[in-house]
Amino acid sequence: MKRFFNLLAIFILNFFIFSCGSKNGKNKSDFSIQFEGNKSSFHLNESVKGSILNKENKPIDSISYFLGNQTLQSSGKDFNFNLKDSRLGNWPLRAIIYSGEQVDTISKEIKILNDQAPAVYTFEVINEFPHSNTSYTQGLEFHDGQLYESTGQRGRSRLLKVDLESGEILDEIKLDDQFFGEGLTILNNKIFQLTWQSDVGFIYDVQKFEKTGSFGYNQSKEGWGLCNDGEKIYKSDGTEKIWILNSETLAEEDYIQVATNKGIKSKFNELEWVDGKIYANTYQFPSVSIINPQNGAIEAIINFKGLQDRIGNKNDLDPVNEVLNGIAYNSADGKLYVTGKDWDKLFEVRIIKN
Repeated sequence: MKRFFNLLAIFILNFFIFSCGSKNGKNKSDFSIQFEGNKSSFHLNESVKGSILNKENKPIDSISYFLGNQTLQSSGKDFNFNLKDSRLGNWPLRAIIYSGEQVDTISKEIKILNDQAPAVYTFEVINEFPHSNTSYTQGLEFHDGQLYESTGQRGRSRLLKVDLESGEILDEIKLDDQFFGEGLTILNNKIFQLTWQSDVGFIYDVQKFEKTGSFGYNQSKEGWGLCNDGEKIYKSDGTEKIWILNSETLAEEDYIQVATNKGIKSKFNELEWVDGKIYANTYQFPSVSIINPQNGAIEAIINFKGLQDRIGNKNDLDPVNEVLNGIAYNSADGKLYVTGKDWDKLFEVRIIKN
């Protein structure tokens, strides 16, 4: 709550400055931001150095700096900020400059990348289980030992209750043909299910297994994947952003951007919360990224190449749709399961850290 009011205060301050602070009602400023060496890309733990250029040599009373929603320590016209605790991605560095009665707000975008390359892990198959080859898997999650699944494709999209051992569908709710089902997550006895391009998600009572409501997407582009940490819900939309949702209102209150030490990444599909990290399928790649939910860093990549060769219906699948998608972690026994779109098998796997 304290963080919310801090963000609200910053928003109100910036609104006031943009509305009232520019000279003669114009948005042009006599000040600009210059980074040392004209850099625009930095790494975590690196210092951002630069200066405020003052074309008219106006007297400056004070300067306040912000990186995204983060308030930086006030400094003079020459700045030096360490990115130790920063979130990754593209963020505006903003300076609010007080000069007499004039207040100027200027900004310049920087890119922040991780300072370490992701570790690369492999896998071992522990068990194989049957999986419906008509389930275009988009979401997979355990709740109280029961496996739930969300499937996609218009006319085929469903919410399923599945028996792990046999692959039998125990119960299902069909979506209207206009909807393309996507990710799901379960929190506070509610199932939350996304749809792809319809800007709407559905809410179900997990005990009664019936729909009770819906919610909109607000700022996010599409519906891809969902997971939760027990308090907040995380939502991917195909972009570099993973949105952080209020679990009661479903409002998109914040976001992280996903990046490695090389660049900003996107196309994160099914999400799963595993021991404090976000595990994410990357659409059309045989891999799972392990993402730090605090700053968006991809800390490791699990290479699942070759797993699709173990399914029995590989030759029946369109190569475009022969996609690893579906991660379920049973926190009760620490077992991890993966499958793919229309795959006829679901695999219990162990991650091997090389």
